[in-house]
Amino acid sequence: MSHYYINDKTLGTNKKKLKYTYLGVDIEVFSDLGVFSKERIDFGTNVLLNNLDVSETAKTILDVGCGYGIIGISLGKKFPEKNITMIDVNERCIELADANIKLNCLKNAKCFFSNLYSNVSDKFDMIVSNPPIRAGKEVVFSVIRDGYLHLNENGSIWVVIQKKQGAPSLEKFMEDVFGNVRIVAKEKGYYILTSKK
Repeated sequence: MSHYYINDKTLGTNKKKLKYTYLGVDIEVFSDLGVFSKERIDFGTNVLLNNLDVSETAKTILDVGCGYGIIGISLGKKFPEKNITMIDVNERCIELADANIKLNCLKNAKCFFSNLYSNVSDKFDMIVSNPPIRAGKEVVFSVIRDGYLHLNENGSIWVVIQKKQGAPSLEKFMEDVFGNVRIVAKEKGYYILTSKK
């Protein structure tokens, strides 16, 4: 069985265009087989985006596990003064995110292949992620633990996770790693969690 967090060379293609509005900004993105939430913008992603506190001081933002790029594209289009970096382990996702950067005429966004932070050398003011829950708890925890190392001082990490998929344990882990954690929102079982370095 194919998963969105692996590269499956045997997958066919059925590209489609999705529409989304983020804080009054209209966005279109290409989606395809073999990616997360290919039919519509994921509910948890929408809750995350609409609860982000994007401060003026956050100049650089990293989208970890970007999929076809809806988080990074939305932030890049709404906040053209920010520099957006998107990473994913799925090569099809990177191709789609790259196409979606072009589709939305973004000059402030880039994407590249990276297994979590393996190809990331920079530090960021903000890390945002809808982590790949089905890849396992250790992968999700790595988003947080290694994310700490890729944040500038006073930088923040923001994630969405369902309660039934481990929100309480992730909340505790974020507290352990960062020394602080805040539940920003709860909606239909989804938690938006943030920690500050």
